[in-house]
Amino acid sequence: MHRQLVERVLDCGARISVAGDIILDRYTWGSAVRVSPEAPVTVLEADLEEVRLGGAAAVAMLLARLGASVELAGVVGDDPEGRTVEKLLNDAGVGRTAVIRDSDRPTTYKQRLIGRAAGRHPHQMMRVDRETRASLAASTRTRLCDSVRTCASQSDITVLADYNKGACDEAVLQAAIEADVVMVDPALGADFEKYRGAALIKPNRREAQLVAEQAVATSEDALAVATHLQAQTDAKIVITLDQDGLVFADECGASHVPTHPREVYDVTGAGDTAMAMLALSQAAGLTLSEAGELVNLAAGIQVGRVGVSPIAPEDLLSSCALPSAATKVVDVRAAVAVRDAWRQQQQRVVFTNGCFDLLHIGHVRMLQEAAAMGDRLIVAINSDASVRELKGNDRPLIGQSDRAEMLAALGCVDHVVIFEEATPERLLRELRPDVLVKGGTTDEIVGQEIVESYGGTVGRTTIVAGISTTTLLETVKSGAED
Repeated sequence: MHRQLVERVLDCGARISVAGDIILDRYTWGSAVRVSPEAPVTVLEADLEEVRLGGAAAVAMLLARLGASVELAGVVGDDPEGRTVEKLLNDAGVGRTAVIRDSDRPTTYKQRLIGRAAGRHPHQMMRVDRETRASLAASTRTRLCDSVRTCASQSDITVLADYNKGACDEAVLQAAIEADVVMVDPALGADFEKYRGAALIKPNRREAQLVAEQAVATSEDALAVATHLQAQTDAKIVITLDQDGLVFADECGASHVPTHPREVYDVTGAGDTAMAMLALSQAAGLTLSEAGELVNLAAGIQVGRVGVSPIAPEDLLSSCALPSAATKVVDVRAAVAVRDAWRQQQQRVVFTNGCFDLLHIGHVRMLQEAAAMGDRLIVAINSDASVRELKGNDRPLIGQSDRAEMLAALGCVDHVVIFEEATPERLLRELRPDVLVKGGTTDEIVGQEIVESYGGTVGRTTIVAGISTTTLLETVKSGAED
């Protein structure tokens, strides 16, 4: 069912305009491994800087990546950050002719410091904001209202992303509402009266609590608040509830759309993703219940990443069903593609290899240790032919397809690749993992020089004494002879 809904959304050819507060997100990545001798603070050893679109610009980028024709209206400063925003919009395929430069106000930007420690998933350490919440100058407001009207008149739906930075004042809101079907992502603490005339308003849990002046601790609370807000505003109400999914209310009543539990790395961008998915779903003619399913699906992908990341159509399609062990077995080309996707999310890729004939506890513990050295684990196994070359004609005991599927069934393993050569050197040159891990007692780690040549690292796992495929086979053989 999910796949059919995703395909409808991706094929709908939506024309969507986005207006609101444009933000530039800066990310500084590094290792947080020591405490400063000057003060009791963590030192971030920076190794990567990047910029991404935020606010209304992030919603526009997400929509464009999912195939919509998008035009963005908003204001940036006449400064380096504003020009960076314009370049990123151009790279993302977002129309930016309605983005206005204002030399009297800075481009809003948020700088996040992201730290890695002990090989674990990166996390935000601090955020530094530069912004103004001042009202727009009269001339800028007039130009923005004209831009919003023009964009709205050429679109199926207009999304208003209000971050309370000044671009979504009442004049701008009314310019959009008068011209188009409008969906609003409201500002924290905003009086919803300013959004009157909008077709849909999407607060999150905290925003709903503030505007309704009552707790939204459970889905039942949210249903009551959504019903109240719908009657008050005459708009469809969608309240996103993080791990509890969402609730919605329209003239026909209210309903809860639960979600499946997900491992959450970073909630940044979940609201933008929900707004983009709601807009696409409404453009495709989906019901709010159907749209809610896709919102949960897309937001679940986003919270598994750090920062606002584009979600590709294939991300949605591949998430329509939980992967079976068989689908985790991939060829080299697919492994390189998923590695590229993980790298965009700043995830460390770990690689290990072996025959893995007669899977035993030593293998399992080695793979668990290897997975803990990064964020994603790729396991490469020797083909049947290469096992015979290495071990003799009586091996392997278990065929390559069955060995691969058993390994893929382990939760710590992300993907399995079968290779034909005696050593994994060709694979290492193509995959270029961040970490090469090896178990066993051999002193030599094949491929170490390849990985270290591009800055990767090598790790060795703990040996489980007395356990190996050879010793197990000898035990079985001696028992049979007795």
